[in-house]
Amino acid sequence: MSDLSQRRVGGRVRLVDPTGRPLAGARARVEQTAHAFGFGNIGFDFIEWIAGAPDIEGARELEHFGGALALDPERLAADYLELFNAVTLPFYWRGYEPRRGQTDEARLKRTAGWFAARDVQIKGHPLVWHTLTPSWLLDLSDTEVEDVLRDRVRTTVANFAGVIDLWDAINEAVILPVFTAEENAVTRLAQSKGRVEMVRLAFESAREANPEARLVLNDFDLSADYERLIADCLDAGIQIDALGVQTHMHQGFRGEEQITQILERFAAFGLPLQMTETTLLSGEIMPPEIVDLNDYVVDEWPSTPEGEARQADEIVRHYRTVLAHPAVESLTYWGITDHGAWLGAPAGLLRADGSRKPAYDALHSLIRGEWWVGPTNLTADADGIVAIDGFAGRYRVDSGAASAVVELTDAAPVEIVVDPDAR
Repeated sequence: MSDLSQRRVGGRVRLVDPTGRPLAGARARVEQTAHAFGFGNIGFDFIEWIAGAPDIEGARELEHFGGALALDPERLAADYLELFNAVTLPFYWRGYEPRRGQTDEARLKRTAGWFAARDVQIKGHPLVWHTLTPSWLLDLSDTEVEDVLRDRVRTTVANFAGVIDLWDAINEAVILPVFTAEENAVTRLAQSKGRVEMVRLAFESAREANPEARLVLNDFDLSADYERLIADCLDAGIQIDALGVQTHMHQGFRGEEQITQILERFAAFGLPLQMTETTLLSGEIMPPEIVDLNDYVVDEWPSTPEGEARQADEIVRHYRTVLAHPAVESLTYWGITDHGAWLGAPAGLLRADGSRKPAYDALHSLIRGEWWVGPTNLTADADGIVAIDGFAGRYRVDSGAASAVVELTDAAPVEIVVDPDAR
């Protein structure tokens, strides 16, 4: 079993009276309210429910690129919030600005606000990507494309600052200059500027707009080519805040050993890792000879009882393996439901009708069970210390008439003033 001890903290809360005297023997009720680790999923499914239908022609075309408007959105929202404390929202350029100068900003802001009000960390995805670019870019020269792209990054990041401060700054830069699946102006620009300068464009433009933003370099190419790109970018002085590692496992679970090896390779750069896009199937596995996952097209791709049992087992093994590595700060699963799932694959944790698969229950038993501290009654020691043993995160401590919410990330004690007469 994976060693998750490094995720736990021996948190200490000192209960004192108004004069600062430790309250030996004081009783306290402790309950975890949030994880420090980012357990994420995409929130594409919720945009139309929260913010209404788009009023820009073309916006809906890509809105559900990985999720569709749920049959029962309120139930879906409850299932989402029961598991996840992080969300990725779509900023694919073709859907976000299908007509030049007309963006879907208002609906994305309303959706982001909904998640923020529920204490869910929000990531925008992506600022720069060669896929799903608007067709109107093709009519521009490379110089004009660069100017418009820089403006797209700066304006988007600036307009969402304070609501979204975490971004996949550039997506899949390894393949960017040699991408041939569709003609697009961003690949054309990359062929003249090169990968490193495209990364610089994305990161520096975003940082100009919001110096407090955390910016991620994200890729599905986990070969040595990605490692070389990272090294070249760092050598060029580009400030990267985290490395994104995609693991769409439509062709089968990579296994604990391979996942650990991947994490070790990218952790060597000394940057936090984000497992940005994870999928595991509950139906037929995609054939191994498929090189581009987009090339596999079938009439239907159902979830099966056998596949669901396999998915539940694999999701537990995958999450345990990822959390056991200290460099990883978040893991984002790519789709909560099969309804509208990417490539039509049965990758969701819920079936298309919204019912829970075994994988949902298995993951819930980890995130809100094994890795969670439920309401617990504790007694302070002679120094007024209440010791909390649990995963790093936020805890609510109640003692008599006083209560406080504390962030526990290490063993440093947090003091709470308690009315001694309320014990």
